[in-house]
Amino acid sequence: MLKINVIGAGLAGSEAALYLAKMGYKVNLYEMKDKKMSPAHHSKNFAEIVCSNSLKSDDENTASGVLKRELTLLGSTLIDVAYQNRVPAGQALAVDRDAFSSEITRLIKENENIKIYSEEVSGFEKNAITILATGPLTSDKMIEAIKSKIGQDFLYFYDAASPIITADSINMDNAFYGARYGKGEEDYINCPMDKDEYLKFYNELINANTVVLHEFEKKNLFESCMPIEILAKRGVDAIRFGPLKPVGLTNPHKKDKPYAVVQLRKENKYGTIYNIVGFQTNLTFPEQKRVFRLIPALKDAEFMRYGVMHTNNYINFPNCLDKYSRLKVDNNIFVAGQLSGVEGYVESIASGLYCAINAIRMIEGKKLISFSANTIIGGLYNYLVNAKADNFQPINANFGILNPIDIKDKKERYKAFRVRALNEIKYKSDLLKDEE
Repeated sequence: MLKINVIGAGLAGSEAALYLAKMGYKVNLYEMKDKKMSPAHHSKNFAEIVCSNSLKSDDENTASGVLKRELTLLGSTLIDVAYQNRVPAGQALAVDRDAFSSEITRLIKENENIKIYSEEVSGFEKNAITILATGPLTSDKMIEAIKSKIGQDFLYFYDAASPIITADSINMDNAFYGARYGKGEEDYINCPMDKDEYLKFYNELINANTVVLHEFEKKNLFESCMPIEILAKRGVDAIRFGPLKPVGLTNPHKKDKPYAVVQLRKENKYGTIYNIVGFQTNLTFPEQKRVFRLIPALKDAEFMRYGVMHTNNYINFPNCLDKYSRLKVDNNIFVAGQLSGVEGYVESIASGLYCAINAIRMIEGKKLISFSANTIIGGLYNYLVNAKADNFQPINANFGILNPIDIKDKKERYKAFRVRALNEIKYKSDLLKDEE
């Protein structure tokens, strides 16, 4: 039997290793953290969540919500652990990131089918099936190893993480609890600003000092992780219509409606630290402290972590990978996670699971399985395979990647998307179980 190597113990790699082990296969899991940390990682635990602690909406009629339910049907361990370590965040599934990663690490270390190697990998073993899940912060040595297989066909974008502040440093005389439009419990702390306060903050934000970027870095900012200061420079109301939108919220301290609202989301189940939602940034650390403290509720904010920028790497999927996420030049190598061009936590988990399922089928000599664009996971891979290679960009889960349904009412159409997707996933899941 071919050996199975999983390189990288992030979200995709951890999901892949745990699924393979659960199905009775011996797995060699390689992770370099004990000896070398990437610029964005802080913990030596596996499945570390680097940026926001939100796994996006859990509403069953959203694309993100449907994908979570697809993964549950297919037997995902990480989605199950995420629900176990949930913190209040309205309709979003947010997790206590430390508790989540600690539990995944425990499950991996205690699994007798997983052998952990704490080392940096710089090549691929022959006569083995490999799931490459080194993530968007892949080490230079591994990048060179991949390039030796596929040439120079790598792409890059720059990702940004939001600051984290302590709860007891928030001025609650200028803030209030509440979810937008009353959906969910009082899971967010809202920091309102009137027009004068907003304009002062805005002007300081767009003129603040930032970390100096190279020219190519400026051209590769990914839209869904746009630094707050870059978004603000698109116009005075750009962030008011984005992360600072004031709609659906009523300030109990004032009769006037807020002109702009900054939201804070719990980072842990105890509510002792909060993430500034949508404030991924490239401002220097001193400027983050100075500018963000212009928000009245954050005038005394204590920063537990400042925002950071880091390089994200990904492979040109349509050029280099087949529909099963294998290298075209070496079918024994699967690529999972953000390195393959999926964008987002749940999407990375999905790709790890997808690769693990097909790795098993390769070993057993069975036909590899795929999913149609009636499902979110199938829609993701349909997009990746058929995207234009000369302008390839990472993709999140969304209903736009699905086969269309001719229903005009949006709510009914989204419901129909969910029902159709889960019916197909359940059918495929039952087939997989029957084959065991």
